[in-house]
Amino acid sequence: MASSRTIWVYVLVLACCLKLVAQTPPPSTTPPAPDVLVFANGERLIGTLVRANGSLVTFKSDSVGEVNVDWSKIQELRSSLPFAVVGKDVKLGRRSDLSQVPRGTIEVANKTVTLTEPGKPPATMPVDQAAHIIDQAKFERDITHNPRFLEAWTGGITAGASLVYATQQSRVFTGAVNLIRAIPAENWLAARNRTLVNFAAASGLVEQPHTPSVKTEILHADVERDEYFRGKQVFFFALAAFDHNFSQGLNLQQSYAGGLGWTAIKESNTMLDLKASIAYTRQQFQQTLQPGTSSQDLIGSIFSEAFSRKFGRGILFVEQIAVTPSWNVPHAWSAAGNAALNIPVYKRLSFTTSLLDTFINNPPFPFRKNSFQLTTGLTYSLR
Repeated sequence: MASSRTIWVYVLVLACCLKLVAQTPPPSTTPPAPDVLVFANGERLIGTLVRANGSLVTFKSDSVGEVNVDWSKIQELRSSLPFAVVGKDVKLGRRSDLSQVPRGTIEVANKTVTLTEPGKPPATMPVDQAAHIIDQAKFERDITHNPRFLEAWTGGITAGASLVYATQQSRVFTGAVNLIRAIPAENWLAARNRTLVNFAAASGLVEQPHTPSVKTEILHADVERDEYFRGKQVFFFALAAFDHNFSQGLNLQQSYAGGLGWTAIKESNTMLDLKASIAYTRQQFQQTLQPGTSSQDLIGSIFSEAFSRKFGRGILFVEQIAVTPSWNVPHAWSAAGNAALNIPVYKRLSFTTSLLDTFINNPPFPFRKNSFQLTTGLTYSLR
């Protein structure tokens, strides 16, 4: 058995070791050096390189925020973080060989991009041949990651209201949910599939003593799934849409369609889709004094276009038009068009103004064929 003196020596040595460990500072983690952008006139911006394409560089600094700079105005660009540079002649898909894409810390000078990766010789590429410069981790994730169903959704939630309390009482509520899930999320990559979910509602009531109440109730919901042909901008889609419009005597209109679409324009800030389909539509109207108009089944088509354009400072304009001819009941055709302008006001909150016009050529008497809405509200963006 060890003597008590030996035990105390062990205890003293252990205490000294613990004290030294506690006093040893943790290994220092030096933050990466900030990125530097040098303009052609010699001015500098210190901050973070966000991304770049064949014409513009997106750079974020604490002093001026996020700016887009044309390559012709840049003398030098340096970043200590790893990026991937995709050449204009490189076509990437989910199963592409990523070794053909150079990666590493980036430096741009004399209109040439130089990438330095540890253990490899530097790779160079002329600026005018670099289609995309992307953060390396994001690049690899976008190429290989297959999001789960609840991931990668974008879009927004909009709400608005108008209240009047006087001799006349008026309450109007509007709301919309617009969701989109595009795989992959980056629009410069070849699209694989896309899911769209939309819901819009407008409900109002005007009451006045000794006067019948006036009710407004307009509801719309649709879901669409697009599957792109591999490496093409042509896609097959399936659509289900449901409409209720008390102002047009329409209890319920349900449409189911399938057809082909073409992404005619796909740029970083502009997109245009053209679609054509075969559709089955069932219309159920309110019972009125006009007999034989309560419901009908229609076989027709849906021809539509959808356009979106992003402007500076995050302003977004979207517009859609759809025409639905009926082949078995020619006079029972319909059309719809909407446009919306979204202006950011604070972080994820935006001010939204939208127009919606729906036309039904065969409503029962005495309802009008046209229904027009102008709504404003606040939108919360999911991403």
